[in-house]
Amino acid sequence: MKKTIVILILVSTTIFGQMPIFAEQEEEVQEAIDLAEGAKSAILIEQDTGKILYDKNANDKLPPASMTKIMTLLLIMEELHKGDLKLEEQIRISERASSMGGSQIFLETGEEMSVENLLKGIAIASGNDASVALAERIAGSEESFVKMMNKKAEMLGLKHTRFTNSSGLPAENQYSTSHDMAIIAKELLKYEHVTQYTSIYEDYLRKGKENEFWLVNTNKLVRFYPGVDGLKTGFTNEAKYCLTATAKKDGMRVIAVVMGAKTAKERNALVSKMLDYAFNQFATKKIMDKNEAVTQLKLLKSDQHIIDVVTSDSISTLYKKGKEPKNITTSIRMKDQITLPLKKGDQVGVLQVKNNDTILSETALVVNEDIKSASYFTLFKRTIQQIAKSE
Repeated sequence: MKKTIVILILVSTTIFGQMPIFAEQEEEVQEAIDLAEGAKSAILIEQDTGKILYDKNANDKLPPASMTKIMTLLLIMEELHKGDLKLEEQIRISERASSMGGSQIFLETGEEMSVENLLKGIAIASGNDASVALAERIAGSEESFVKMMNKKAEMLGLKHTRFTNSSGLPAENQYSTSHDMAIIAKELLKYEHVTQYTSIYEDYLRKGKENEFWLVNTNKLVRFYPGVDGLKTGFTNEAKYCLTATAKKDGMRVIAVVMGAKTAKERNALVSKMLDYAFNQFATKKIMDKNEAVTQLKLLKSDQHIIDVVTSDSISTLYKKGKEPKNITTSIRMKDQITLPLKKGDQVGVLQVKNNDTILSETALVVNEDIKSASYFTLFKRTIQQIAKSE
């Protein structure tokens, strides 16, 4: 591969979030094969690029069952990332949370359990009671939390998803698609430590106590398919057997979603087949890591004169094995007008990846810390320093 070239361009433009471009999606990416025969819907994507490797009825609206909890987990991880929720925090269980049916970890009204153990209860055992307990802690009520879920779906541009509860229990007018589930999973996996929980095959709650509870992962592929470290199963009589799974091999992470399989065995076999296809046919090459510094901003009116600009996500190229692109270049477009203050994660530009003249992807560039406006004294001091330098 030729050396990557970075070009800095200042332009006046409206900057969006991470924007994978699929212009170079080769015809052979989706051959005339059926990787999900028997399922109602399915999709297979690569994590870094978001590129679709296979899909079947990927935009059909279907009940997501407990795959709903992927969105619940996403909001939980966001709260942990912001520091508004702590793993060691003890949460008192409400009567409503303890009354949830279906999959549960048998929480009792008035019991206190840590956020981390409730998180395990969701990620491993698909606990509906644990989902409601954390939803109530984050938003005050499950109803308010569901509004957050739907707002997040809207922010992600998901037009075929609507949630009415945090657990995935059967409910009227709750639906999603395999495509939308893959996008939610992609967003969740930005918080890489979530797989520390979703990859656990078995664990215990209340260890050593009379009410000790054995957690066993509902996603059996965590144990039986090398590289699988998440994410979430689902089943109701209406939804049938569903699974959103993710696996990583040789630096490439993929997400496979199957909805509406007839049996759990068939569901697992179909996902395994999709993962086999991805790892046998495709490979990735890392260009930049998440949070890697690519340039700096110099803002005269900020409290910090020089500000690091970093990638919002890891950046890779995806290619068919044996057909690695040879002329990869990158360029940077920065906003020419940046308004202070800035919060950590605010976007200030875009990094574009090209193979020759073909755009492969565009990824948001962000600031890696909060940036405040400079005080009058700081601005005065900088002005004096500039005058002194010019003399």
